[in-house]
Amino acid sequence: MSKKVLVTGGAGFIGCHLAEELADQGYYVTILDDLSTGKLENIDGLLRRNNVDFIRGSVTSLPLLQKLSRDVDYVFHQAACSSVPGSIEDPLTTNEVNIEGTLRLLLAARDNKVRKVIYASSSAVYGDTLTTPQKEDMPPNPLSPYAFTKLAGEYYCHIFRQMYGLSTVCLRYFNIYGPRQDPHSQYAAVIPAFIERVSRDLPPIIFGDGNQSRDFAFVDDVVQANILALQNNAEGTYNIGSGRNTTINELAQVVLQAMTKNLPPVYKEPRSSEPRHSSADITKAKSFGYKPKWALEDGLQRTIEWFRTVK
Repeated sequence: MSKKVLVTGGAGFIGCHLAEELADQGYYVTILDDLSTGKLENIDGLLRRNNVDFIRGSVTSLPLLQKLSRDVDYVFHQAACSSVPGSIEDPLTTNEVNIEGTLRLLLAARDNKVRKVIYASSSAVYGDTLTTPQKEDMPPNPLSPYAFTKLAGEYYCHIFRQMYGLSTVCLRYFNIYGPRQDPHSQYAAVIPAFIERVSRDLPPIIFGDGNQSRDFAFVDDVVQANILALQNNAEGTYNIGSGRNTTINELAQVVLQAMTKNLPPVYKEPRSSEPRHSSADITKAKSFGYKPKWALEDGLQRTIEWFRTVK
């Protein structure tokens, strides 16, 4: 009998890849998404399978979560308001979805005796640190409402594990990229934003001097991290990234080279509440088998190919 899993935010960028891989591995997958940022087209192929269900609804609804958690073995909690600028503009909604939604999900998982909750956290909880790479034992320093809500979700996961015996694992995502990432959002992540502009023969826009650095991880590696966290005895908090640091200037050049374009970047004022450097120490995650397989150049090539097919 196949195990049942619930994927919140399963029509979103990371969630749809995760739901697809779980279905491929024979799990019975229920996708919950309110489609505020997720898209049905991301899961169109999945909805034709007999081991996938889609429910349109919100993680802020405890009765719905209680219903969907019945007989579920594992929950992957991907749903969130995930924009830093958006959280600054609307901290109340970010709080309701990211903190209250996570609390309600944990309550439903506890009440229905779910075996494990895998929670999508963020490297944003580190804020600006004087040393890199970031390690899980560093003091958190959230710089935005989004970062704070992700940290609060981690604390709730820890509390539910300690007080109620609910197995939880928190995966701190660094900068994730890949096919199906929305380039048209007002707060589009840097890689799809670069690709979208360069594909229209427009120069990439860099906020700040471009010497800020990030750890870019391909979505397939992140999916494998989630499934490994399910299959192993992992509990607690783990960084999930590539373990490689890349400046935004370097990234722009790699994208331009991959797309065979010569478009000098345009520089604009830096964005607030963003760390100068972000780099993952993934030593701890290796303990449950996590090993990134995708080099940045290869992942970018796959991503660019996808963007060309949907233009």
